[in-house]
Amino acid sequence: MAEMNDDELLDALGVEVVSLNLSSHTPREERIIAGFEDILRFHQTYDRVPLHGEGRDIFERLYAVRLDQLRKLPEAHTLLAGLDGPGLLSGTATTPTDVNDMDEDALLAELGIGDEPADQNDITVLRHVRSTIDKRAAEEIADRTPCADFDKFQPLFEQVERELKAGLRKTLRFGRDASIANGNYFIVGGQLAYVAEIGEMIKTQSGHDDARLRVIYSNGTESNLLLRSLQRALYKDDTGRRLTDPNLGPLFGDAPEPDDIETGTIYVLRSLSSHPFVAEHRELIHKIGVTGGKVEIRIASAEKDATYLLADVEVVATYKLHNINRIKLENIFHRLFSAVQLDLTIEDRFGQPVKPREWFLVPLHVIDEAVQRIRNGSITDVVYDLKSARLTGSAKLGSGGQIENINKK
Repeated sequence: MAEMNDDELLDALGVEVVSLNLSSHTPREERIIAGFEDILRFHQTYDRVPLHGEGRDIFERLYAVRLDQLRKLPEAHTLLAGLDGPGLLSGTATTPTDVNDMDEDALLAELGIGDEPADQNDITVLRHVRSTIDKRAAEEIADRTPCADFDKFQPLFEQVERELKAGLRKTLRFGRDASIANGNYFIVGGQLAYVAEIGEMIKTQSGHDDARLRVIYSNGTESNLLLRSLQRALYKDDTGRRLTDPNLGPLFGDAPEPDDIETGTIYVLRSLSSHPFVAEHRELIHKIGVTGGKVEIRIASAEKDATYLLADVEVVATYKLHNINRIKLENIFHRLFSAVQLDLTIEDRFGQPVKPREWFLVPLHVIDEAVQRIRNGSITDVVYDLKSARLTGSAKLGSGGQIENINKK
């Protein structure tokens, strides 16, 4: 895809860039233009004119009052004709003004802005109003609310962080690909954000597609901002990033990498520990590992190693490897079965607490299916379903690949 400049990217996002040249205007004209510029920014953000109503944001109500008054000023129509692409001055109010609505001075007073001299009390004077950036930042914060079911999403964020560290995901500058889909992850405003839901698509006044989103943030909050608002926030954020989907990358590849194994083995172990929980669930608890050497040598001193639960182990399945990246392969298993990772703390030989990794409460036949899906590349199409204890997804197993069954008990 050809490189796009900033203007082309903004155009792809449907963001209008209004160029203002104020140098030839009188101070009064500059104030009129500056006031109208706030209204234009509001229109560009929400694809509609600001509306009256006590249930609306204080700034939107202020802009609605200002727009009504600008429409009554003949000089404003002449001065702003070149800027009024959307036709805001020539249109009519979208909703009738409520008789209880405050005028602009009252709205400013509600914001805590004191009385001004008489010659300052007109709509052309900007009186201690926060910058647009400050207002939008405040609105974004105000729009976020605590996520009541964050416990459902926290494991997803933890999994994504592991995948980033393992290199299974990458971060890309937002802009070239401005799409937003259900299940996407982004970094915006320094927070990891997950698109949990996308509502029904609607058409904006400018003809672009838009939708209401449910976005969950890694700090335990959520917001229901518009899709196009998230696009704009990501594009304008210098640190805004898109996270790629988990990628097998060179798991099977011709070009060797530092962690590649020319020949090795995936091994699945079952513990012979007498620990009550392990004994009760022995047929379900399995350790999945990868080695470039012999499995027998790897587990020779299992009863002295907390990694193996300080007990002998039984090898229940092995699979031959050819040209596979060990680190990425291990992390695929951790990603897939992270929800059923064994949560068990034991004491090592020195009485220190140890929490062994790579043990999972998952049936052997599911591990076998996962290996086959790694062979044909369909592993990224499935997830492990706790209720049914199986991999769920639309991909079908195929043949071929570079993992070969050796044995399975």
